[in-house]
Amino acid sequence: MSAQTRQAIIDETVTWLRTPYHHMAAIKGAGVDCAQILIEVYAAVGLAEKPDIGNYSPDWMLHRSEEVYLGWLEKYCIEVEAPKMGDIVMFKFGRCFSHSGIVTEWPRLIHAQREDGCCYADAGQGNLADREVRFFSFFGKLA
Repeated sequence: MSAQTRQAIIDETVTWLRTPYHHMAAIKGAGVDCAQILIEVYAAVGLAEKPDIGNYSPDWMLHRSEEVYLGWLEKYCIEVEAPKMGDIVMFKFGRCFSHSGIVTEWPRLIHAQREDGCCYADAGQGNLADREVRFFSFFGKLA
């Protein structure tokens, strides 16, 4: 995939900045969570259809060990060792990998979180620091 496609992912993600956090929402400027922003961004740039991921509770990762979120990602992406612009980072919170962001330039990312809504973050700081991470990319599945 081209650098233009990767830039298109970032350009679309930036349009979601300052959208408040709202569980299971996907309305730019009104509400979004960390799963729904991935669906919206990658669909908007034409890399994926919008899958129906069903209902999920806001604290599912505290009560289950099944890697549900990773299962969805693995349908569309490949795991990579080092992320590039436009790839996905997954953080382990609770019992499983349950929080995501879109990499701008590692360790910088854009994500949707309860406290600040959709915002820039540094994976080496705050509640993201020292978390176990995994990286995924659409680009290997599409090649």
